[in-house]
Amino acid sequence: MAKKAILTDSEKHRTTGFARSGLVDSAPGTPAQTVHDGDTVNVQLDGNLGLRLLGIDTPEISFSLPSGQFAGLDDARWTEFLSNPWSDQWGPMSTGIPPALQAFLQAKVGSDAASTHYMHAVASREEFRRLVEQDMQILQQSPETFRYYMNFGFEVMDGYGRLLCMLNRNQPNATQPTPRPPTYNLRMLERGRAFAYFIWPNVNPWDRPESIEEAVIPPGQARQLAETDRELRTARMAVKEARRQHLGIFDAMRPLLLEPFELRNLSRRAGASRFLIDLTSTSDSLIHPLEYNSVPFSEDRLWIPGAYVPLFEKAGWKVPASPG
Repeated sequence: MAKKAILTDSEKHRTTGFARSGLVDSAPGTPAQTVHDGDTVNVQLDGNLGLRLLGIDTPEISFSLPSGQFAGLDDARWTEFLSNPWSDQWGPMSTGIPPALQAFLQAKVGSDAASTHYMHAVASREEFRRLVEQDMQILQQSPETFRYYMNFGFEVMDGYGRLLCMLNRNQPNATQPTPRPPTYNLRMLERGRAFAYFIWPNVNPWDRPESIEEAVIPPGQARQLAETDRELRTARMAVKEARRQHLGIFDAMRPLLLEPFELRNLSRRAGASRFLIDLTSTSDSLIHPLEYNSVPFSEDRLWIPGAYVPLFEKAGWKVPASPG
């Protein structure tokens, strides 16, 4: 496996990285060329860097089983696990799961949950590959010359050392050689190859407030935001239209019922940990993580990481107690 430039260690709560001298005229520069002042130096990452598309969640090709072993979703052990993820053999859940949420999830699992997930995961992967290959052909570029364009939200990197961004082909001219297409993020949603997965504060990198405090949604104005914010509105409409046409994960005969984050949580033996806001509501209350099922559609959920809940509370949002 190729070397990674950024590594994370969840046990030691540590993120580390590797870099080389920055390029000067296509060659590694000398200290005199790359050190600009007492606290700034140009570098290039030494190794590959993962990149996570903002605002979407696609089926998992592979993931860690409850035992900790990493396996593809086509592995028979996943079929056994997802047939009955509540069995004592998988160990207890670290957080209590309310009856309503357990019933909600129970309707999504079963003997074919793993194979269906794997089928859609492969289809999503192949769609993303096809889109990039198609862009290379349109731009008449090769893997050596093709470049991505990245646009970041407030958080540039996630806890796994991956860049978080909106991603597209790098096409400086908006109309040549063809009109610039939507981001890969949106194109995957349009084709029904991903669920919406909006996590605040990285909602709209194109129209980012000056400070994170300014990005806090006023209480009761979530629906107004969803209707007026161009990125949110476009992404939500794309998902709704893909569902209406039964595209990809919304296939009428074999839809993907278990969302990727739900599969990850079940395997980790944990419940959802982020609060959320219903983008169709005018409520001034956050929704508890273990009651996310009260908002059934992915495009109607705006997830709020726990570290930011105090900002919303300070702004006037009500924070619910744990259910039960």
